Amino acid sequence: MRSLRSWIVACTTALAVLTAALSTPAAPAEAAPSDRHAFAPGPAEAALRRLLPRHAGQFDLVPVSRTASGDYFAVSGTTGHVRIQGTSPAVLLSGVNWYLKYTAEVDIGWPGDSTSKLPKNLPAPAGTVRQDASVPHRFALNDTDDGYSGAYRSWASYEKQIDVLALHGVNEVFVQMGADAVYYDTFQEFGYTKKELTSWIPGPAHQPWWLMQNMSGFGGPVTEKLLDQRAALGRRIADRLRRLGMTPVLPGYYGTVPPGFTDRNPTGPVVPQDGWVGFERPDWLDPRSEMFPKVAEAFYRHQRKLFGDSAMYKMDLLHEGGKPGNVPIGDAAKAVMNALQTAHPGATWVLLGWQNNPSTQLIDAVDKSKLFIVDGLADRYNGLEREAAWHGAPYAFGTIPNFGGHTTIGANTAVWTTRFNEWRTKPNSALQGIAYLPEGTGGNPVAYELFTELAWRIAPLDHSAWFAEYAERRYGGADPHAAKAWELLRTGPYSTPSGTWSESQDSLFTARPGLTVGTAASWSPSSMRYDATTVQQALTELLQIAPDLRESDAYRFDVVDVARQALANRSRTLLPQIKSAYEGKDLALYRQRTSEWKQDLALLDRLLATDRRFMLGPWLKDAKSWGSTDAERAAAEFDARSILTTWGHRSGSESGGLRDYANREWSGLVSDFYAKRWMLYLDSLDTALVTGQPPAAIDWFERDNAWNLDLKSYPVKPTGDPVALAETVRAALPAPVAPAAGA
Repeated sequence: MRSLRSWIVACTTALAVLTAALSTPAAPAEAAPSDRHAFAPGPAEAALRRLLPRHAGQFDLVPVSRTASGDYFAVSGTTGHVRIQGTSPAVLLSGVNWYLKYTAEVDIGWPGDSTSKLPKNLPAPAGTVRQDASVPHRFALNDTDDGYSGAYRSWASYEKQIDVLALHGVNEVFVQMGADAVYYDTFQEFGYTKKELTSWIPGPAHQPWWLMQNMSGFGGPVTEKLLDQRAALGRRIADRLRRLGMTPVLPGYYGTVPPGFTDRNPTGPVVPQDGWVGFERPDWLDPRSEMFPKVAEAFYRHQRKLFGDSAMYKMDLLHEGGKPGNVPIGDAAKAVMNALQTAHPGATWVLLGWQNNPSTQLIDAVDKSKLFIVDGLADRYNGLEREAAWHGAPYAFGTIPNFGGHTTIGANTAVWTTRFNEWRTKPNSALQGIAYLPEGTGGNPVAYELFTELAWRIAPLDHSAWFAEYAERRYGGADPHAAKAWELLRTGPYSTPSGTWSESQDSLFTARPGLTVGTAASWSPSSMRYDATTVQQALTELLQIAPDLRESDAYRFDVVDVARQALANRSRTLLPQIKSAYEGKDLALYRQRTSEWKQDLALLDRLLATDRRFMLGPWLKDAKSWGSTDAERAAAEFDARSILTTWGHRSGSESGGLRDYANREWSGLVSDFYAKRWMLYLDSLDTALVTGQPPAAIDWFERDNAWNLDLKSYPVKPTGDPVALAETVRAALPAPVAPAAGA
């Protein structure tokens, strides 16, 4: 099977090289001689044909060399002939995107686009516009992205993601797809059987936390065929990034080992790790030991064979409570860095700034110039002094505006537009980048667009003006109702403050039932972070936008998303009313309020069914597509279902608190999981009111896990009219009440 994987990877690489050669034309004649051979524009041109098939031929992509100050792009041209200069294929695409946003006034978001509104002949830019990158590092993707965004996605999905990342100026992307194959090959050299390793490796949806040394095994065992498929896809992703001039940031080796390592390798002592929210952590190989450099050498050797080299490797020592035992952290850091530099001289060690990591002991023990910290808390807390805390190590201003892949909208965008430039321009600043780190991608398109644009503006970004311009291009044309809708959203969910959270509250419809619940996920905000009337009023405005602008994909996504959020926010006012009726033993009022709750859930599911991006069916279909037998398909489906619901086994779900961590409002998930759960609970309270007896106890984990094990198929094609259903939501909501003065 190992030879099969090598053959698959070799074929993938050969195909990629051939494709690049066939799609790479000569540099444009007008390029300066010194710039002509900087790189080939072919990969950017190929991306352009995928993104804008009707208009790609009207762009002239001209490679230029980087200046001393770094990357830049320039936009110029005439009607029907737009000239983009850029310092890499990805930067060329960033220039195209700048033209689309600020000249053509259309949007390619993540998700949603309005390119259908482009005229036949592209409009001429008003002179030449040049934008220089304000920072060299433009990093994207959280360690958890594959788990919460879809570990079973196809190449077509990743290809679109890479195109959109490049379009928005990203140049460094974390890639973990296929890392399981590296561990599988590596530890066969250290006394482990194939069966032992396939049982140790978790299912794909749970692998991010295994790679962070939090847990192992759950959702497995994996098959050798699955490992081969994932390795081939990972290589394809990494190669595409390289061809676009982007860096695939690969997982590095810092000591995770399977059980029983010392028994097989006596000169390799391990540090047992405590539990992680109900899971048993894998052991940590002492980096000072004789065996550590040997394992690291094998790891990097197999990784190079499968994925090629990189200049950046991500590793987080002792993530979320890992224990160093008797190993000094500084000594461990030196050994980890030495192993990395031995395998990849000059490579950068990337770390996540999260909780108390990285420690000063780690930072001070190694060459800081070879560290890069992606700060996951930059917009969450106040009073942060990163230069002092991290002793001058270079870092990126980062954000985690989404946890668990929640469908909730909102972000601390006003914090970004002020704090980023304050930190970047202060004396002795060590800020060298941005890092877009949502735990799950595919939502909050306005947040993604604004955040990534920070890296292409030297002057501070005007928050209000930027949203006004966004409203003009999001649907492909100016409209007063679009302007009003986005001003309401700007001042509401997209102006939440720093100090406590970087995401908005989730929905109580997705919470485990209870009369006093304040959040679905254990570690999410338990109350509204903004005035809910802003979303409800924004929905009213969106529904009045001119009919011709409603044709865009962006509009269809947004109107469903905003209607969904307005209905989700309603759950926070309706549940206390249900509680009051129950505690007051008012059966008639209780039944009236619970009927409203059930009707809202049914309406929510119908609304979500109008857009594929809010449907459970595609998620499960993707998972099953990776299996070739009934058993493989069932295992993949369980992996994909459980990450959304119980997350893991009973201990992790209940005592660990992971249940519903990845809650989301998706059609099918709402109707068959959340709604049925609430009906069971509310009906038990109804019976209690009638009989005067306490409500029956419910084993929620048993009930939830039974759904995980089910094999019911769900629709993959949308049904219904999104605008009509959004209008139904608007009509069903009580009239918004303005908050009291000072509230």
